[in-house]
Amino acid sequence: MNDTTSIPVSSPVHPPLIAPTGATGATGGREPGENDRGMSDRRGWLGVLSVALGSFVLVLSEFLPIGLLPAIASDLRVDIGTAGLMVVATGLMGALAAPMVTVLASRIDRRYVLWGLTVLLVVADVLGAFAPNFGVLIVARLLLGIGIGGFWSIGAGIAPRLVHAGAVIKATSFITAGVSVATVVSLPLGALVSSLATWRVGFLIGAALGVVALVGQLFLLPSIPALNRVRFATLGGLFRIPRARVGLIATALIFVGQFTAYTYVSPYLENLAKVSSGTITIALLVFGVAGIVGNFATGVGISRDIVRTMIAAKILLAVAVILLPLLAQSLVGVFVLLIVWGFVWGGIPLGMQTWMGTAAAGGSEGGLALFVTTIQLSLAAGSVVGGLAVSGLGLPFDFFLAGGIAVLGAVVLLTMGSGRSRRAAVSAAAA
Repeated sequence: MNDTTSIPVSSPVHPPLIAPTGATGATGGREPGENDRGMSDRRGWLGVLSVALGSFVLVLSEFLPIGLLPAIASDLRVDIGTAGLMVVATGLMGALAAPMVTVLASRIDRRYVLWGLTVLLVVADVLGAFAPNFGVLIVARLLLGIGIGGFWSIGAGIAPRLVHAGAVIKATSFITAGVSVATVVSLPLGALVSSLATWRVGFLIGAALGVVALVGQLFLLPSIPALNRVRFATLGGLFRIPRARVGLIATALIFVGQFTAYTYVSPYLENLAKVSSGTITIALLVFGVAGIVGNFATGVGISRDIVRTMIAAKILLAVAVILLPLLAQSLVGVFVLLIVWGFVWGGIPLGMQTWMGTAAAGGSEGGLALFVTTIQLSLAAGSVVGGLAVSGLGLPFDFFLAGGIAVLGAVVLLTMGSGRSRRAAVSAAAA
């Protein structure tokens, strides 16, 4: 990006799937016996892989068009800023769809819901591929937003019902790895499609992969009956749960901080670090790969101490972001900081959604729906805050501001979360 004074559109990132451990098993509420536990676990892990593929395709379908925006704008005769609205539309619809789908589908077998949402993904991509004008393309992206918001909220109850309690974090890490891989692959793939074929091929790739994911879910997901009725009043009631409230505040702060800076990482590399376009591609790839590694590493940390792991991750993220403008003249320093940033960011969504899943006991889907909505709105807010910071005071200030917001997220957990966590542990011990 050459113009750092404009406010670019950031692409929403989707949270990982998680729910409290101790949920019912993959047998629809029945604990498998010794004779069938091994078969149940194998079937459960195959189901996990089908959901992981679904998460990969969802994120790919949303991110892939970002690399195609210039071609889309040219073909449909709109300016690049208008073309970027397709990304905003998807994210905002996802924010609205998360609680809506959670409530409206709360009595339906989760397997059927996931099938329907994956079908919606395929329909959205096919409609986008054949869109005759920008209005139809926006409709396609709104449909995708419904699929995304619903998938992350409903799918949150899947992992702990497919594998035994001790494997939930590991299973979730596989699912979130699909998100990380899609994030790494989508932009280079979009650029490749743009150079070799029409932008419509990118949407057809998403649709084809969606069909593959749907077939996998049709054959591999067992029946997963709905357990709890979720009402809109249930969602509002979550704000009265202190641990859930802390989680939403901390999530909002870290996502605003992240996207205040990440929205402008390419302008930073081009204008402050002054590296070539090829080096920028490598740097973003390194960031993404570090995120994949961090996703699995964080799973180990949060299984031991979620509060300390999340506080440490947020502080490391803040330090890396703040130091980037100060070390912009050192290519080695820039790459080291990007690796640290990518590593800790790769695990933060997993950690915070684990927090929300365990905070909303008995109503985890409602808590995770609010989590999805919080993330989508925070992404948009981070992009706006970053744009205003860059336009008013420049790129270095933007990164300093982002680091400060991330520190606030750590402070919330340190001052409000750790104390409640200790009290919860004492109560559990007393019981």
